[in-house]
Amino acid sequence: MIKDLFHKNRPTYSLEVFPPKKDADVSVIYDALDEFKALHPSFISVTYGAGGNTAENTFAIASYIQNQCGIEALTHLTCAAIPDELFLKNFLTNLYRNGIHNLLALRGDKPQWMSEEQFSQRYYEHASDLTRDVKKAYDFSVAGACYPEIHPEAADLQEDIAHLKEKVEQGVDFLITQLFYDNDVFYRFLEEVRKAGIDVPVLPGLMPITSIKQVKNIVQMSGTKLTADLTEAIQKYKDSPADFKKAGLEYSKRQMEGLLAHGVDGIHLYSMNKVEIAKAIYE
Repeated sequence: MIKDLFHKNRPTYSLEVFPPKKDADVSVIYDALDEFKALHPSFISVTYGAGGNTAENTFAIASYIQNQCGIEALTHLTCAAIPDELFLKNFLTNLYRNGIHNLLALRGDKPQWMSEEQFSQRYYEHASDLTRDVKKAYDFSVAGACYPEIHPEAADLQEDIAHLKEKVEQGVDFLITQLFYDNDVFYRFLEEVRKAGIDVPVLPGLMPITSIKQVKNIVQMSGTKLTADLTEAIQKYKDSPADFKKAGLEYSKRQMEGLLAHGVDGIHLYSMNKVEIAKAIYE
């Protein structure tokens, strides 16, 4: 299980992939995984298809990672996706029987098909509730999400860390951060996390910016702030896609080097299913 990988006195290196959209060619992700395998990541996480559109693909992809690639698979599961405890037990049983013993428990955003009322009445309100029942059912290695720049619904960092501590107390074994571009923000966050008595591994999540279109999407979706250095590079190379991509990858490499020098528990790369980007960063 993934939680056992953090006792090797060296940082872990992990990737995140997502299932193709419902009508897309699913073979593309399997071809990518065969190439990702050559990078020898510690584990690969698979996002959960909101609303069930790609839920079956999520399970199949996680099974391929675990059983065909021989790499620990981390399957995402959101509270909104679970109608009751029986559904959860069946989902976990399927994973367990297929050798997948790792889960990322998430509250998740409201799926597009779900009304505000349905979302507010979801069976599991918080990821901490979900974590508790996962741990009751099976001895899974459970990951949780955290936000160096504070969860958008938290009043302040202290409230956010208090909720984070609840998750860990319910059984979360390690944490993966939302993407960020300012390492100092992560260092301050990590310091406060440790002060609060949270001692599980915390993996910084990195996503290289490789196109001008990506910038707007990342900022809108995650609310992350760009550093002055990164903003300057974006402006400088915005009319040259090749130079822009190169500058974005170089920034992520410097960011990763700084984090490793700081002694982080590992690096989690949001790969966007792009093998060439993962290779460039890993090398």
